[in-house]
Parts: sequence; structure tokens; C-alpha cells
Amino acid sequence: MASVSIYDPFADVFPELFRSLSLAPSGGDRGGPAAMRVDVKEGKEDYTVKADLPGVKKEDIHVEIDGNQVTLRAEVHKESEKREGERVLRSERYVGQFARSFTLASDIDEERSSARFENGVLELTLPKKATAAARRLTIS
Repeated sequence: MASVSIYDPFADVFPELFRSLSLAPSGGDRGGPAAMRVDVKEGKEDYTVKADLPGVKKEDIHVEIDGNQVTLRAEVHKESEKREGERVLRSERYVGQFARSFTLASDIDEERSSARFENGVLELTLPKKATAAARRLTIS
């Protein structure tokens, strides 16, 4: 299977300068968060969503449901510092947000929805709202 990658001629020449200008989610080697990878599965009565959020704390995850639209937001705080004696050789800090929104085929029942976060994976169970049965009108 062939893989497709986007060539960025400036990434190799000026990586620090253009890192903050990138529109695509950055990867771990650039210091930013990895892209939020999401799996959505549809069952008869509900949807199951799994989102990879490595390095994100549970308190920094927000899920919004509006009808059939689901939005996942996460905030990342990353600090790393390498020291040798008293001299700081390298210090990297990253604070940022990333989000994913998607529309499902059916409205979601917010009251029965549930979320679980374990080992960097957010799992949502989103039950479908019961649809009103078609009603035939009698013409008088």
C-alpha cells in the first residue's frame, strides 16, 4: 500500500521559524502535540468514539455535543528541560490546543452519553436519540 506524505521545503531549512506558522498539527519531533487520531464506529443504537490524546490530562479535555455534531477539544502543557550541572543546555515548552469536530448521521442523546479516559485514550459512548415514528394523517 502506498503512503502519501506532504513535502514541506521549508521544514528542513527553517524548522524553528516555520513551526508556529504551520496549519497542520505538528508531530512529536517538532515539539507540539501529535494529531488527534479519532475512530468512530456506528452500532444499531449508539456510536463509539475513540480518540488518542497522549500527554493530555483528563481535566484538559472538553467534549461538546450539539444535536448530531460532536466536538473534542484538548489542551496540552508540555515542558522539558535538559540540564548539565547548572547550565541549561536545552529547554522546550509547548502550550497549545487542538480540536476535532464531526457530524454524525443521527442526533445524540446527551443525557445517556458517557465518556471514559484511560491510558491516553478517550472513549465516548454516544447513544442515538429515538426517532419519532412516522405518523399518517387522516384527511377529513
